[in-house]
Amino acid sequence: MADVFDKAMRSAVMSKVRSKGNKSTELRLIEIFAEREIKGWRRNYPVKGHPDFVFPMKRIAVFVDGCFWHGHDCRNTRPKQNEDFWSAKREKNKVRDSATTEMFERRGWKVLRVWECELKKKNLPMLFAKLNELFDSGE
Repeated sequence: MADVFDKAMRSAVMSKVRSKGNKSTELRLIEIFAEREIKGWRRNYPVKGHPDFVFPMKRIAVFVDGCFWHGHDCRNTRPKQNEDFWSAKREKNKVRDSATTEMFERRGWKVLRVWECELKKKNLPMLFAKLNELFDSGE
C-alpha cells in the first residue's frame, strides 16, 4: 500500500511520535522480581542515565532494552525501506547505551541490561542466571 504522505510530510509526522516507554516489558520484569522475591527497586528514580529500575541501596541500575531498538541480534527483523536510517539509529542507541553503562560503572554502580527476548518463557533461565549473579553474590 502506498503511503498517503510524501517523504517530507511522513518525516514530519514521525518526528512528532514520542515513546511511551516499554511498559509491557517493565511490567513483566516486575512480575519476575516478585516471583524471585527481589525487593528494594524503584522506578522513575531521579538519577542521570534514566534506568528503568534502580536498587539505590545496592547501587544497581537495570535497563530493559528492546531487542530491535538496541541492536540485539536475536531477531532477524530488518526493515528493507530506509535501511541506512534504521541501521544508523540502532548503532547510535548502542553507542549511547555503552556510554551510559560506563557512566554508572565509573560512579561505582553495577549495571544490568535485560533484553526484551530474555523475558520470554524459553529464555528465562538466562535472565535468572543474570539475576542470581547480581543479587545472590552477598552484596
